[in-house]
Amino acid sequence: MTQQKSIHVVAAVILKDNKILCTQRNGTKTLPYKWEFPGGKIETGETKEEALHREIEEELNCKIKIHGEVGHAVHEYDFGTVHLTLFECSLHEGEPILTEHEAMKWMKRKDLLTLDWAPADIPLIEQLSES
Repeated sequence: MTQQKSIHVVAAVILKDNKILCTQRNGTKTLPYKWEFPGGKIETGETKEEALHREIEEELNCKIKIHGEVGHAVHEYDFGTVHLTLFECSLHEGEPILTEHEAMKWMKRKDLLTLDWAPADIPLIEQLSES
Protein backbone atom coordinates (compact mmCIF):
# COMPACT_ATOMS: atom_id res chain seq x y z
CA MET A 1 0.00 0.00 0.00
CA THR A 2 1.40 3.39 -0.96
CA GLN A 3 1.60 6.25 1.49
CA GLN A 4 -0.91 8.99 0.73
CA LYS A 5 0.58 12.38 -0.03
CA SER A 6 -0.10 14.92 2.76
CA ILE A 7 -1.34 18.27 1.51
CA HIS A 8 -1.39 21.10 4.03
CA VAL A 9 -3.85 23.87 3.22
CA VAL A 10 -5.24 26.95 4.91
CA ALA A 11 -8.60 28.62 4.42
CA ALA A 12 -10.32 31.80 5.54
CA VAL A 13 -13.70 32.31 7.12
CA ILE A 14 -14.04 35.93 6.03
CA LEU A 15 -16.75 37.63 8.06
CA LYS A 16 -18.63 40.75 6.98
CA ASP A 17 -21.99 41.94 8.34
CA ASN A 18 -22.47 38.60 10.13
CA LYS A 19 -22.08 36.70 6.86
CA ILE A 20 -19.30 34.38 5.68
CA LEU A 21 -17.69 34.46 2.23
CA CYS A 22 -18.09 31.14 0.38
CA THR A 23 -16.39 30.47 -2.96
CA GLN A 24 -17.21 27.92 -5.65
CA ARG A 25 -14.40 26.03 -7.39
CA ASN A 26 -14.31 26.36 -11.15
CA GLY A 27 -15.10 23.43 -13.43
CA THR A 28 -11.50 22.76 -14.51
CA LYS A 29 -10.09 22.10 -11.00
CA THR A 30 -10.15 19.06 -8.73
CA LEU A 31 -13.58 18.88 -7.04
CA PRO A 32 -15.27 20.95 -9.78
CA TYR A 33 -18.08 23.30 -8.70
CA LYS A 34 -17.79 22.32 -5.03
CA TRP A 35 -18.02 25.19 -2.54
CA GLU A 36 -15.12 25.94 -0.23
CA PHE A 37 -13.63 28.59 2.00
CA PRO A 38 -11.04 30.56 0.01
CA GLY A 39 -7.40 29.63 0.60
CA GLY A 40 -4.89 27.10 -0.64
CA LYS A 41 -1.68 25.15 -0.17
CA ILE A 42 1.06 26.18 2.21
CA GLU A 43 4.30 26.60 0.24
CA THR A 44 7.67 25.44 1.63
CA GLY A 45 9.00 27.93 4.17
CA GLU A 46 5.67 29.71 4.69
CA THR A 47 3.77 29.94 7.95
CA LYS A 48 0.05 29.14 7.82
CA GLU A 49 -0.73 32.84 8.16
CA GLU A 50 1.69 33.87 5.38
CA ALA A 51 0.17 31.25 3.07
CA LEU A 52 -3.34 32.49 3.81
CA HIS A 53 -2.46 36.14 3.15
CA ARG A 54 -0.81 35.17 -0.16
CA GLU A 55 -3.64 32.88 -1.29
CA ILE A 56 -6.37 35.45 -0.54
CA GLU A 57 -4.46 38.14 -2.44
CA GLU A 58 -4.02 35.74 -5.41
CA GLU A 59 -7.58 34.35 -5.40
CA LEU A 60 -9.64 37.35 -4.32
CA ASN A 61 -7.43 40.37 -5.01
CA CYS A 62 -7.93 41.79 -1.51
CA LYS A 63 -6.18 41.80 1.87
CA ILE A 64 -7.46 40.21 5.06
CA LYS A 65 -6.81 40.52 8.77
CA ILE A 66 -6.44 37.13 10.51
CA HIS A 67 -8.10 36.95 13.94
CA GLY A 68 -7.16 33.39 14.89
CA GLU A 69 -7.45 29.70 14.12
CA VAL A 70 -11.00 28.34 14.37
CA GLY A 71 -10.66 24.73 13.33
CA HIS A 72 -8.75 21.90 11.70
CA ALA A 73 -9.93 18.98 9.58
CA VAL A 74 -8.25 16.05 7.86
CA HIS A 75 -9.84 14.41 4.83
CA GLU A 76 -8.55 11.58 2.64
CA TYR A 77 -9.16 12.10 -1.06
CA ASP A 78 -7.95 9.78 -3.82
CA PHE A 79 -5.19 12.31 -4.66
CA GLY A 80 -3.91 12.65 -1.09
CA THR A 81 -4.73 13.52 2.50
CA VAL A 82 -5.72 17.15 3.00
CA HIS A 83 -4.92 18.80 6.34
CA LEU A 84 -7.07 21.93 6.41
CA THR A 85 -6.60 24.71 8.96
CA LEU A 86 -9.35 27.32 9.09
CA PHE A 87 -8.86 30.91 10.29
CA GLU A 88 -11.41 33.56 11.17
CA CYS A 89 -10.67 36.71 9.19
CA SER A 90 -12.08 40.06 8.18
CA LEU A 91 -11.51 42.20 5.11
CA HIS A 92 -8.63 44.60 5.63
CA GLU A 93 -8.22 46.21 2.22
CA GLY A 94 -10.40 46.03 -0.88
CA GLU A 95 -13.41 43.86 -1.72
CA PRO A 96 -13.15 40.25 -2.97
CA ILE A 97 -12.79 39.97 -6.75
CA LEU A 98 -12.82 36.44 -8.16
CA THR A 99 -9.69 35.49 -10.11
CA GLU A 100 -9.90 31.68 -9.93
CA HIS A 101 -13.34 30.71 -8.64
CA GLU A 102 -16.61 30.24 -10.50
CA ALA A 103 -18.78 32.15 -8.00
CA MET A 104 -18.95 33.59 -4.50
CA LYS A 105 -21.73 34.16 -1.98
CA TRP A 106 -22.01 35.83 1.42
CA MET A 107 -23.94 33.36 3.60
CA LYS A 108 -25.33 33.34 7.12
CA ARG A 109 -23.84 30.61 9.36
CA LYS A 110 -27.18 28.78 9.57
CA ASP A 111 -27.41 28.57 5.76
CA LEU A 112 -23.89 27.25 5.06
CA LEU A 113 -24.97 23.62 4.79
CA THR A 114 -27.35 24.46 1.92
CA LEU A 115 -24.32 24.58 -0.44
CA ASP A 116 -22.55 21.54 -1.98
CA TRP A 117 -19.22 21.74 -0.11
CA ALA A 118 -15.87 20.05 -0.70
CA PRO A 119 -15.72 17.11 1.75
CA ALA A 120 -12.78 18.49 3.79
CA ASP A 121 -14.78 21.64 4.61
CA ILE A 122 -17.91 19.88 5.89
CA PRO A 123 -16.82 19.09 9.49
CA LEU A 124 -15.67 22.70 9.85
CA ILE A 125 -18.97 24.03 8.49
CA GLU A 126 -20.85 21.91 10.99
CA GLN A 127 -18.72 23.50 13.75
CA LEU A 128 -19.36 27.00 12.40
CA SER A 129 -23.11 26.42 12.01
CA GLU A 130 -23.34 25.51 15.69
CA SER A 131 -21.38 28.51 16.95
